Amino acid sequence: MGHSDKEGLGTKEMDIRSMSSSRHHMENLPYVHKVGVSPRQNLLKEFASTMKETFFADDPLRPFKDQPGSRRFILGLQAVFPILEWGRNYSLTKLKGDIIAGLTIASLCIPQDIGYSNLANLSPQYGLYSSFVPPLVYAFMGSSRDIAIGPVAVVSLLLGTLLQDEIDPVKHAEEYRRLAFTATFFAGITQAALGFLRLGFLIDFLSHAAIVGFMGGAAITIALQQLKGFLGIQNFTKKADIVSVMHSVVGSAHHGWNWQTVLIGAVFLSFLLFSKYIGKKNKKLFWVPAIAPLISVVLSTFFVYITRADKKGVQIVRHIEKGINPSSVHEIYFSGHYVLKGFKIGVVAGMIALTEAIAIGRTFASMKDYQIDGNKEMVALGTMNIVGSMTSCYVATGSFSRSAVNYMAGCQTAVSNIVMSCVVLLTLELITPLFKYTPNAILSSIIISAVIGLIDYEAALLIWKIDKFDFIACMGAFFGVVFVSVEIGLLIAVSISFSKILLQVTRPRTAVLGKIPGTTVYRNVAQYLDATKVPGTLIVRVDSAIYFSNSNYVKERILRWLTDEEEQLKIKDIARIQFLIVDMSPVIDIDTSGIHALEELHRSLQKRDVQLVLANPGQVVIDKLHASNFANLVGEDKIFLTVADAILTCAPKMMVDEV
Repeated sequence: MGHSDKEGLGTKEMDIRSMSSSRHHMENLPYVHKVGVSPRQNLLKEFASTMKETFFADDPLRPFKDQPGSRRFILGLQAVFPILEWGRNYSLTKLKGDIIAGLTIASLCIPQDIGYSNLANLSPQYGLYSSFVPPLVYAFMGSSRDIAIGPVAVVSLLLGTLLQDEIDPVKHAEEYRRLAFTATFFAGITQAALGFLRLGFLIDFLSHAAIVGFMGGAAITIALQQLKGFLGIQNFTKKADIVSVMHSVVGSAHHGWNWQTVLIGAVFLSFLLFSKYIGKKNKKLFWVPAIAPLISVVLSTFFVYITRADKKGVQIVRHIEKGINPSSVHEIYFSGHYVLKGFKIGVVAGMIALTEAIAIGRTFASMKDYQIDGNKEMVALGTMNIVGSMTSCYVATGSFSRSAVNYMAGCQTAVSNIVMSCVVLLTLELITPLFKYTPNAILSSIIISAVIGLIDYEAALLIWKIDKFDFIACMGAFFGVVFVSVEIGLLIAVSISFSKILLQVTRPRTAVLGKIPGTTVYRNVAQYLDATKVPGTLIVRVDSAIYFSNSNYVKERILRWLTDEEEQLKIKDIARIQFLIVDMSPVIDIDTSGIHALEELHRSLQKRDVQLVLANPGQVVIDKLHASNFANLVGEDKIFLTVADAILTCAPKMMVDEV
């Protein structure tokens, strides 16, 4: 009994010493801040706040605040028609710059429009129509000062490819044209709806890398298809893939090529490429590549006319309808078999056109240091295509080559688009008969020289250096377009972009943290090699929100970090892990599955005699931890403001355990 009493007394003395030691350490600790818990929000207000931040992040109604009714009406008109706002400060100086820019881009757009309409399998006048009405509508509703509106190569090719899969453009020309107008109508509806519903963020799902690959592949496909006109081939494949096109070209080499056509195409293509080289070398000579296409058309047309080369097999345009856009409201399919097909084609073409226009608008806006409203741009682009579909136009959007010329020519406002439209109007009314002897080879040369700039190999190399997964998306889109079709390339681009998102969401990054010497900062030990791990503690950071899609992975990955660390400590014969600290700084949100995963992690750690500690959970996360009672489960004294506070608090306990 005496011996037992002595042992009990010794144990009590040791406990008293330990408690005293622990109290001594706790007294010496600096004040540790607790994680703040915000008061519970009203559910309706919280939902409204979330919806506002999602769809109205730019606070579009701010200018209307505290304004009288008449002023609100004026601001409303200016919001729909920005020209009413900037037009008040318009001056003769700005008009001079806009006239020069408008005339310059008109000289570029007229020959391009005739060629691009061929890509869409439409008569030449429809390309000119699309550079008359849509730019006028955009000038009144668009918010970009520099973007030049009209048909573009990629959208023309995409539209032509998708339409001819449904209707033969030669045998059923009228039905084909009607379906083109229907697709344009629904493209406009899609674009305007995205703007009205403020869903513009959807176009951001098509990544920059995917766009670079898609544009490059489309450029090569467009250039290859121009070999028909460039070489004077009569029987040419209707397929767009490189294998079919090259087979058609090589197969007709002995009897299908026309040497006069090849000569005309080669001479003027060289001239166009040389003029672009001059423009790049000297920015002041930007007008040289801008007017080179029109000069090429004039010279080649005159040459064919005086030599009557059309009698020797040189294919010419022959006829362009004279006059302004006729109404096409009655030609749009609003019911029947082709409505759904027109809708599907329109949505695809509208999204691609929208992506290109927004990218161009943002690029030039950043160069001139002004802001464009993405949602207003969508409404403007959508409205102009809806109106265009009713005035014999096909899908129009922002053209990068014309916008670049517009910018370098010194455009000040969207009035340059109005000037361009007026020139196109005069062309339709007076000049179209003069294009009768224009050789198809020169149109092919103009398109080839225009689309070469879409092959951005420097951007592809940069993507490879920055992100290999992005490069896969880029190359997937590129090879999909080149070897299969435009729509397959687009599908591959979208699929790979979504795959990247899913991969990042379902497999978030995690990192083991260590202490930077001489500081209280804790960082990734793989990034900072001098960072040291705290004995008896494992610090893990989760670099993502914890949702149902990744919660199980996060839990298992943390446990694997713990297992790996314990194995290393066992080999080195070092004290075991007592605390697992999860740095939740990057965790912006957590759902019920995520909390359930933390509960499972807590139970697993208890079985290993390891204490779970949380550091710096954000407002949303801490609110949900309290609402789910997880904060009480793990212990509120185990939730800290920083990793340093957690270590500071846990260290004395570890020292006591070692006594």
